[in-house]
Amino acid sequence: MATITATLGPIMVGVAATKSQNFSRLSMKSSRTSSEIGFVASQLSGIKISTTHFLKSAPLPISAPRRPSLQPVARRVCPFTGKKSNKANKVSHSNHKTIKRQFVNLQYKRIWWEAGKRYVKLRLSTKAIKTIEKNGLDAVAKKAGIDLSKK
Repeated sequence: MATITATLGPIMVGVAATKSQNFSRLSMKSSRTSSEIGFVASQLSGIKISTTHFLKSAPLPISAPRRPSLQPVARRVCPFTGKKSNKANKVSHSNHKTIKRQFVNLQYKRIWWEAGKRYVKLRLSTKAIKTIEKNGLDAVAKKAGIDLSKK
């Protein structure tokens, strides 16, 4: 059974008629997407025919239960050198290979930033710490494209 509603200006008018009158007056277009949604659009604007027999499953609830929000996890990537974890095989005595991760040696380090006249707390690889000691924080940050004023 189909229910036909037509919009006439600001007033919503419900039109109830027999099936033969409705389908003889209206030329219906049916497509795969409209049948999946459950609405068959007519060629006349403002008229929608709502049918429920096209739906194969029960309608979704109005509000889904909320999932607990996940805390963001810091990525194991050095922002200065771009070093990241590596996949490797752990090989046993019987030559059985198991995939393991080789993580970067990341350290939280407070470094004095001379241009900003303050300490900057960064999560760096040990290779980046050695490079900063050799070349200076400003030079390494500029080369990596990092804005230290936001840190």
